[in-house]
Amino acid sequence: MSAKKRIFISSVQKELELERAAVASLVATDPFLLQHCVPVLFEKEPPAARPAPKGYLETLHGCALYVLIIAHEYGQLDGELSATHHEYRLAQKLKLPTIVFLKGAQDEARNAEAKAFFAETKKDGYKYVRFHDREDLKPAMLEALRCALADVFGLKATSADVSESEQLIDAASTFESTVLANVSVESLDQALLDRFNQQTVSGDPERIWRSPAEALQTRGLAVPGQEKNTFRATAAALLLFGPSPAFRFPQCEILADAYDETRVSGRPKGQVTINAPLAHVLDHALKFIDDHTFHPRRVVGLNNLRLDEYPVAALREALVNAVAHRSYDDAARKIFVRVFSDRVEISSPGYPPKPLTLAKLRRGGYKPCSRNPLIAQTLATLGVMEQRGSGFARMQDAMLNHGLEVPLFGQQDGFFIVTLPGPAGNYDRLILPAGVSGPITAAVEEQLNKRQRAILLHAQKSGAVTSGWCRKRFDVAYQTVNRDLGALVDLNLIQAVGRGRSTRYVLRSAGD
Repeated sequence: MSAKKRIFISSVQKELELERAAVASLVATDPFLLQHCVPVLFEKEPPAARPAPKGYLETLHGCALYVLIIAHEYGQLDGELSATHHEYRLAQKLKLPTIVFLKGAQDEARNAEAKAFFAETKKDGYKYVRFHDREDLKPAMLEALRCALADVFGLKATSADVSESEQLIDAASTFESTVLANVSVESLDQALLDRFNQQTVSGDPERIWRSPAEALQTRGLAVPGQEKNTFRATAAALLLFGPSPAFRFPQCEILADAYDETRVSGRPKGQVTINAPLAHVLDHALKFIDDHTFHPRRVVGLNNLRLDEYPVAALREALVNAVAHRSYDDAARKIFVRVFSDRVEISSPGYPPKPLTLAKLRRGGYKPCSRNPLIAQTLATLGVMEQRGSGFARMQDAMLNHGLEVPLFGQQDGFFIVTLPGPAGNYDRLILPAGVSGPITAAVEEQLNKRQRAILLHAQKSGAVTSGWCRKRFDVAYQTVNRDLGALVDLNLIQAVGRGRSTRYVLRSAGD
């Protein structure tokens, strides 16, 4: 695959910061644009005293396409022209394909310099596209970039690409792109941000110097602050990277409950409220389910294996879909995770966005569509989820391969509900995952003598073995017994518990 085309976004920065973020998020979430483009936003304005523009113009030399957005202001002067005007002039000198967008239906409100700048673009022969706000800008920008990629570079979107793009824009919520004036990027989880930054620069060595805040900005997750080198987070960034995002948005909490019965009762056996970055929320929820479900043992050969009552792959898929695709605009509802004696239910606010339906989800093969494309794309970048429209099919396969029934999808009272039917006490139906082996592999088993194999089988059956039992069972000297037990300890198959005459040896299993 050829290198991505670098798209230089040129505008007065402070006046159009939301529009710049919208363009960055559009490129980051639209599957076709993400495959072929990377936005370039130079956010360091030159000081007014500097006589000649430098850094931001140097960036233009590596770009393939120039996008100019003009609003009411002309921008800070750098010599005789503004930085944006310098960028435009250099783009023309470099003969870069140019797209011009104009904010507002009326031109009277623009200052004189902005009007003159706009007149220069018209004199140069460029047609322009008017837009009202950032939501109005996104579909217009999408269409313009698609046309430019096709006309200039021969990269033509298929009808399926166009349909998927339109569905994403129609379904997308404005919640995640809301800029939070009092939430700085510095207040977010820096370890997670570093991980995100490393993922976004993969395969792009020119951006390896970029800070995590700049990585957020190029994906539309942050905008520059009032002070130099500061950035403000969007709602999506807070949910994804904020240590406790529910302190700002209470609907982001996950309420997890476990019951010994088949229905909600006043006597839960476990409860927890989860408030963490979305990437960590999944681990917290999975641990709660693990702690409150049964894990039967299965003896396979010389191994004593720990099984899960539910396949982790299916649980993770249901949880990641809940946090990525729920309606965050609904401030009155939270995600519920409920563990019953016969099933696990995961309920998330909001029905599937159009054109998705329950029938399509059950049938599979649908095109991915999210009301939170920024969140979904970032979780995909972090390796937490995929965006291929196959999540529910993978969930179904995981359940069947585990010996359970397929998951059920429903909607009720404003919630989309995924129900994972459990074994309901019949643990014999659970299937050992393919390829799973315990600590006693064929190579290890080959090293064991008959006594050691019998010792392991007895430890599985009774839970422990002692040196006295071994001597009586095999009628051998203590030295022989100690050698047999010591070799099993060295192979990490058993471990000693207690001291002296009370020492007993218990089995280590694959789940320990």
